[in-house]
Amino acid sequence: METMETNSVSKVSESDEQRAEAIVEAAGRLFFAPGLAPVSMDALARELGMSKKTIYRHFPDKRSLLAAVLDRQFAAVEDTLVAAAEGAEGQPFDVRVQRFLVAAGTELGRIGAAQLATGRGGDAILRQYVEQRVDAVIYRRIDELFRYGHRQGLLTAPPELLCEITRGALERLFTSRLPQELEWTAADLLRATVDTVLYGAVRPTGTGTEAERLGAAIPAARDDDKEVSP
Repeated sequence: METMETNSVSKVSESDEQRAEAIVEAAGRLFFAPGLAPVSMDALARELGMSKKTIYRHFPDKRSLLAAVLDRQFAAVEDTLVAAAEGAEGQPFDVRVQRFLVAAGTELGRIGAAQLATGRGGDAILRQYVEQRVDAVIYRRIDELFRYGHRQGLLTAPPELLCEITRGALERLFTSRLPQELEWTAADLLRATVDTVLYGAVRPTGTGTEAERLGAAIPAARDDDKEVSP
């Protein structure tokens, strides 16, 4: 009898866990849909085909549900950044920084962290949570990477300055109208931003393979591309 009761409790617990996971997954699809429009619990219930009462049994309010969604998103971000760092091991330092920053910027844009941190839903607690998670998962790693470069004598600027510039550039990029104004994709702008942080904005005038490599790092403007197109 004792074994049967244990199995029964285990099945109920497993079912509840699966249902909670399904709720978080559906909420993530809705909350992080393009446009970041507010999502109601009614809309989530319709998406899941269950009652709001069932949702509230697992998550007492919308804030706790969004926090669970964010936990899931940031865990995926962390996995991506770890993979990016491991994939660049053994590469020159500038290549390691470039790959990591592109990965970090891509993840920031994918989860809409900048928009969330600047006021989604007007929830100050969630904004603070997003800022803390971005700091811990993304910017702490960027800071460690620049400090490593500084210790190795590979940087000409203080790592703290580079971190501040990088953070400001990445966050501003995802709330600006530059993609529309320059007719560049967000990926183009992200790579140009990273290259500017790494190599500066002035094209080198020297000769040789190093100058060619640095000059090729920053893409030409779209207007230039149009002028030379047949």
